[in-house]
Amino acid sequence: MKNINIHPAISSIEDQLVRHRRHFHQYPEIAYQEKQTAGYIIEQLQGYDLQIAHPVALTGVVARLENGPGPCIALRADMDALPIQETGDVPYKSLNDGVMHACGHDAHMAILLGVVDALHQTRDQWNGTVKFVFQPAEEGPGGARQMIEEGVLEDPGVDAIFGLHVWNYQEFGTIGVKPGPVLAAADEFIITVKGTGGHGAMPQDTVDAILVAAQLVVNLQTITSRSLNPLEAGVVSIGKIEGGDAFNIIANEVVLNGTARSLRAKDRALIRERLLEICAGIGATYGAEIGLDYHDGYPPTVNHPDMTEIVLAAARKIVGDGTGAPFLSMAGEDMSYYLEKVPGCFFFVGSGKATLAAETVPHHCSHFDIDERCLAVGASVFVETVLSMLSG
Repeated sequence: MKNINIHPAISSIEDQLVRHRRHFHQYPEIAYQEKQTAGYIIEQLQGYDLQIAHPVALTGVVARLENGPGPCIALRADMDALPIQETGDVPYKSLNDGVMHACGHDAHMAILLGVVDALHQTRDQWNGTVKFVFQPAEEGPGGARQMIEEGVLEDPGVDAIFGLHVWNYQEFGTIGVKPGPVLAAADEFIITVKGTGGHGAMPQDTVDAILVAAQLVVNLQTITSRSLNPLEAGVVSIGKIEGGDAFNIIANEVVLNGTARSLRAKDRALIRERLLEICAGIGATYGAEIGLDYHDGYPPTVNHPDMTEIVLAAARKIVGDGTGAPFLSMAGEDMSYYLEKVPGCFFFVGSGKATLAAETVPHHCSHFDIDERCLAVGASVFVETVLSMLSG
């Protein structure tokens, strides 16, 4: 068993953290529909000396705890679930058909509610303001951007912001944190191939849109294998192809839907440029009309060095040598929008129930679950981070 030192103010409410998390898990709501979720959060915030704003960004909640003069620190938790039917067999299984907390946002909200209580308990140890940001719509719509537009980082101005993610790719009792990029820019593109359809027995009179699409699928992989520096990360994936009407008809139109991911702005621009060039080249080669519709998604999530050092120090107090570099992926996170505006850090809380990667229950799967002991770990790191910044 790892040597874990839960903060005393969190240790006294560990059961509450589990209760909160299981409630959220049973009643999940997708992006911008988190009305019951927001209601529960507001109910739990009663009794503390807080200023509460709701709705923010349609369904979000922002609670402010003021404790004398000092900096303003924001802590963020996302609220939304995913449109997935839960298949796991747990007593707190989702009661909302076709919706599930399959990424851990239920845990993030529970952790933040616990931190409200802990910082209220420890008001004699710090001075300043803490904003507790319960944000909707992380899974796709980008609720963070709307929260910023509606002033979450203002009145008073936020000096630093911190967020976390429970992470089944890391063992319980670990904290993953590093400066610089920790998650990728996640863009979406749609490619439309228009050819000339015809009879499958007479291809000479056609421009086969499926053949052209197949060439695109293969050639787009050369962007990351031949155009990007192999020491830098990038991903181009086609996730959906639609086209064709029958086995003996050559298709006249195919639509491809994919994602492009990168950690650097330079590589993000290069991927987009090469997509355009490859579409134009293959279109000219095969006589097809190819259109590219490219949508910028979340920017990379980039941790500020000074804020990362603060989280590292806080994490070492809680998990000791369980602190290290996170398990990295090319997933995207709209925490990136906050980190573009103010200094901050986004870190990962090990929630895996097994030490072997082969046994890891991945995020976004229908039987996703976590080791609930991670709730107290994540909350403790949040508390230590705030105290280190606001204790003078």
